[in-house]
Amino acid sequence: MVVAVYGTLSDLLSVASSKLGIKATSVYNGKGGLIDDIALIRDDDVLFVCEGEPFIDPQTDSKPPEGLLGSHTDWLTLNVGGRYFTTTRSTLVNKEPDSMLAHMFKDKGVWGNKQDHRGAFLIDRSPEYFEPILNYLRHGQLIVNDGINLLGVLEEARFFGIDSLIEHLEVAIKNSQPPEDHSPISRKEFVRFLLATPTKSELRCQGLNFSGADLSRLDLRYINFKMANLSRCNLAHANLCCANLERADLSGSVLDCANLQGVKMLCSNAEGASLKLCNFEDPSGLKANLEGANLKGVDMEGSQMTGINLRVATLKNAKLKNCNLRGATLAGTDLENCDLSGCDLQEANLRGSNVKGAIFEEMLTPLHMSQSVR
Repeated sequence: MVVAVYGTLSDLLSVASSKLGIKATSVYNGKGGLIDDIALIRDDDVLFVCEGEPFIDPQTDSKPPEGLLGSHTDWLTLNVGGRYFTTTRSTLVNKEPDSMLAHMFKDKGVWGNKQDHRGAFLIDRSPEYFEPILNYLRHGQLIVNDGINLLGVLEEARFFGIDSLIEHLEVAIKNSQPPEDHSPISRKEFVRFLLATPTKSELRCQGLNFSGADLSRLDLRYINFKMANLSRCNLAHANLCCANLERADLSGSVLDCANLQGVKMLCSNAEGASLKLCNFEDPSGLKANLEGANLKGVDMEGSQMTGINLRVATLKNAKLKNCNLRGATLAGTDLENCDLSGCDLQEANLRGSNVKGAIFEEMLTPLHMSQSVR
């Protein structure tokens, strides 16, 4: 039957229904592709109409042999989230035979009546994420249009069990991520950050990288630098009153003349740092805590450290010449080869400390045996 195609798809179905005496609901091209827009029909196209049943190639028997069920003539249409996709059963089955899609379409009757009015198989998933999956099953290449979230495609690939595509997507997602920026924070960046932060807000700089930065003479009171990298920083004359430097890396840094009243430096690493003429002494009685800190080879000459807690800290080869350590806790501290000449150690607790090779000449307060040093 020759029909002039005009108007809309509904008009064409109405004419076909009238001419053929059926209730036509779907139109297919000669290759079994579902026509959902009349603009897709070209001159001299051979069209097939049906009442909703799946397309069957008229050049084969109405019931094709079992061996042809997976062939490229076995076309079917999927309705994925309201969008139609025409493909072959072999596309869905052959590349990933153990996937959910393959199990869905290995046998024609597996879906029962889960078809829409056009005979398309209903799948309640996202069509934009399904399209790259279908194309991958067709040609084995991962091609995703701009604007499509790879994480969404990955989630659909996991849902349908397309294992080989999952691997491709995970690599693509990893490669699409911007490289982590581990470059140190500069003085300019940090000052801008300080100025933008309200004075009453707590500043948290845990784990940040300030390596080599010039932070001298800045007001850094109460800032949380826990586990931050402050190695080789210039912190001379900085105000670090009550700052949290727990487990921070201060190795090789310069903190000369810094205000360290009430500072928390538990288990910090300040090996080789310079802390000359620093003030750890808080008039209000708040004691600086450097318990367990690594202070090997530090230069703390002339620092005020009344009541400081240096319990089990390591001060091997450190210079503490002329320091005020009155009432300091040095129990279990490693003071091997430490220069303590000219220090005020009155009422200091040196119980269990290691003073092998330590220098005590010109010490302001005699070291009594009752302080139990070793």
